[in-house]
Amino acid sequence: MTSTTPGSGPSTPGGDGHPLADHTVLSLAAAVRAGEISPREVLDATLDAIARVGPRVGAFVAAAQEASTALAHDQARAAEERLLEARRDGTLDALPPLLGVPVPVKDLVQVAGVPFGAGSRALDGYVAPVDDGLVGLLRDAGTLMVGKTATPELGMPPYTEPDTGPPARTPWDLSRSAGGSSGGAAAAVAARIVPAAHGNDGGGSIRIPASACGLVGHKPSRGLVSTGPYGVDGPGLAANGALTRTVRDTAVLLDVLAVPQPGDTYTPPRLPVAGSDRAGTFLAACDVAPRRLRVGVLTAPVIVADAPVDPACVAAAERAAATLTDLGHDVVVAPVPFPAERWAAFEALWSVGALSAPVPPEAEPLLVPLTRWLREKGRTASGLEVARASSAVQEITREAAVAWAGFDVVLTPTLARLPAPVGSMRDDLDPAADFRAQMSYTPWTSVANLTGRPSISLPLGWATGPTAGTTLPVGVMLTGVLGGDATLLSLAAQLEATTGWADRLAPVHA
Repeated sequence: MTSTTPGSGPSTPGGDGHPLADHTVLSLAAAVRAGEISPREVLDATLDAIARVGPRVGAFVAAAQEASTALAHDQARAAEERLLEARRDGTLDALPPLLGVPVPVKDLVQVAGVPFGAGSRALDGYVAPVDDGLVGLLRDAGTLMVGKTATPELGMPPYTEPDTGPPARTPWDLSRSAGGSSGGAAAAVAARIVPAAHGNDGGGSIRIPASACGLVGHKPSRGLVSTGPYGVDGPGLAANGALTRTVRDTAVLLDVLAVPQPGDTYTPPRLPVAGSDRAGTFLAACDVAPRRLRVGVLTAPVIVADAPVDPACVAAAERAAATLTDLGHDVVVAPVPFPAERWAAFEALWSVGALSAPVPPEAEPLLVPLTRWLREKGRTASGLEVARASSAVQEITREAAVAWAGFDVVLTPTLARLPAPVGSMRDDLDPAADFRAQMSYTPWTSVANLTGRPSISLPLGWATGPTAGTTLPVGVMLTGVLGGDATLLSLAAQLEATTGWADRLAPVHA
């Protein structure tokens, strides 16, 4: 597999010409506000694309689509009424920032009145009674909830192959997985069905599919996006965010979602862009060039010391490091932040998390083998073991802080390999082997979940795939300091302006 430089090679439109495919979140919001296209026209085009292209890439949950469509129609009608009123009163500037923009929600989050399955047959028939907090924030921002995106069962693995629907596939090569657990969200954005989609990330579940699908995927700092009012943080591994095609779209969605709720467990600092006294919005941070940063580069695996790493993944990270050097940043080698065996704390908490999912006892046999295996591991963990795992996570956080002291950002590959072929990791006959394969595929992503740091995957590399005529995206990951999301987005925007990945289109799109 040979590497290509960002921006090289053909951009193949494909598909049937979705009229909104060229729009980003920000450009579509501006077009709606200017009256160039109405919210109902946006919705009609999006629903058509969901029906035509969604099944090809396994992006959406079919069982939730009827209720989602009805809800989106109500939201589009309300948006048009608000636009008419604002034009009449001259108050367009007071409208919600993303009025009329379609943003689907991952099926690990509740939307009132919409089926909630979490990728599991064990939850068939359950309809969410409430909106989770971030759903209300997206609604208040004016977005259209056009569907629930596919996730593997309970969001556990880094592939999206649920028993409840087709696998999520990267639009760059339909024989390969879109990643997970936000695989449906990534497939929907990469196929240009929607300009952005909600995702969440407990061990890399935004950044993994971002890498597999050639997108921007940002895991915010722990606590920056609240789980309230109905969710709790538990060990604080997971964070909600978005998958988009541009850094600015990611930033504007973070501005929408980063709203504290009463009783939040974690309240990270919101640091300004490094070298600037400007706090402002995350979107504004994209227009502030960061000062000269100290960037650590780490291409050795962390959680599985002997994980094989594809040369294309290393090459993409090295090219990104060279670009940062050319931009004037200090780029040096970073150490592995903690010994690989220390990662066992994550595995313990992950299995207990799987066990804590509210699965009715009579539905337990409907779970996939991996989930049953994880839940059984959770049952065998004693209270003392869980307490020690929680303490170990805090110790790892301190170790990483010491090892990476002085670095503003640490750069790694996002994944150890190119997008995985569908079915190549899921192993129902040997869930333990399945889990080991997951670890080897993702030997860097969960570090940010353990330590609470912000982390972003950017489509900075491309490689020719083994299938004739295919080009595959290769993500590069930047991990910052707790609360340093603005600096991370500022640096990502600088890289985006330099490398120009947004003009590359997947060969399968709406």
